[in-house]
Amino acid sequence: MVAPNPWMILPFALLLVAIAVVPLFAPNWWLRHYGKTSFVFGAITLVYYIFILRDTGRVLHTAHDYVSFIVMVGSLFVVSGGIHITVKGEANPLANVIFLLVGAIVANLLGTTGAAMLLIRPWIQMNRYRVTAHHIVFFIFIVANVGGCLVPLGPPLYLGFLQGVPFWWPAKNCWPMWAVGLGILLAIFYVLDWLNFIRARREVREKETAKETWRFDGLANLLFVAVVLAAVFVDHPIFLREAIMLAAAIGSYFTTKKSVHEANRFNFHPIQEVAILFAGIFATMIPALDWLNQNAREVLGQNPAPGVFFWSAGGLSAVLDNAPTYLGFLSALSGLTGAHGTGEMLSHDGLSLIAISVGSVFFGAATYIGNNPNFMIKAIAEQEKIRVPGFLGFFFKYALSFLLPMLIVIWWLFFKK
Repeated sequence: MVAPNPWMILPFALLLVAIAVVPLFAPNWWLRHYGKTSFVFGAITLVYYIFILRDTGRVLHTAHDYVSFIVMVGSLFVVSGGIHITVKGEANPLANVIFLLVGAIVANLLGTTGAAMLLIRPWIQMNRYRVTAHHIVFFIFIVANVGGCLVPLGPPLYLGFLQGVPFWWPAKNCWPMWAVGLGILLAIFYVLDWLNFIRARREVREKETAKETWRFDGLANLLFVAVVLAAVFVDHPIFLREAIMLAAAIGSYFTTKKSVHEANRFNFHPIQEVAILFAGIFATMIPALDWLNQNAREVLGQNPAPGVFFWSAGGLSAVLDNAPTYLGFLSALSGLTGAHGTGEMLSHDGLSLIAISVGSVFFGAATYIGNNPNFMIKAIAEQEKIRVPGFLGFFFKYALSFLLPMLIVIWWLFFKK
């Protein structure tokens, strides 16, 4: 591996800062120019690696990871957009808890992006007579982040799978943290929702929802979901896995009734934005990953405890994006252990990788920029005229008050050594 100049980490840092800050202060400008921004920063890094370091192999390896990542996320996004759920517009706190629990399980079947896009509108509809900010926030906490900790079908764990982490490794090793974290969040949500429920005008809700029923449309797309999931296990030849996923997405899109897409207000803008921004992220993070791999001992210490990985990988996931952060700490752990291959690293320091995995996934819920579905959910909620907290309100009012206590418990029980 060729050692990059540390200054080449700057494009990566600037791109992540732009993604985090510019939409808050200049949303219209960002909507018009985010593609150019991603392209410029990515091009700087690619020119450096190809023409100065002459390390085209590193670039091609990253390009392969990017294509695999975006095809998987995009395929699940398209397929989930072909399923529409109509729900009854009244939900008591227990029904909501059950829905969120099911959503957490679905996040391990469709990935967090697919589950979030499938379930956010039914979630809003079933609570529409009393929907408030905590409904949106806890949906982000549970369905878009914490719930998807068991299977690598979305960011960030899919990147680990591409690097050689076995598919079922997260389920075997992270399920205790998943169960405890999910249980704490559901308990907190139940209390908040019960207080909201008793303040609502129940007689009005019951009258207005008396004739409403649950209905599922587009269930034939479950077949395409199965195809995408089966394709995850196809390793050779190169890009066959991605070709199968694309075929499933195309088949889903053209066989789904137009009325289903219209009911879901389905369009390609969310996945288009993710694809463009992550192209820049994958390109610019190459020198950051290479530098971290070679300097992990100086950054994290000679023998960092699992808790160091949990808080550091998690903290950066909250303020950056958890996908590149996870990959960065995976690279750092490889550098610390001196492992040749992921299998050797797992046998050498599996608990630290568990800490990185859980930290990256769980902390991704702390801000709107921690994980790519978070902003999508916020945009849909605002489209439905729901008052959601701003960036700072989300973090200080909800993440610090409700998410942080759960994270402390997880650290205390599993990673405090």
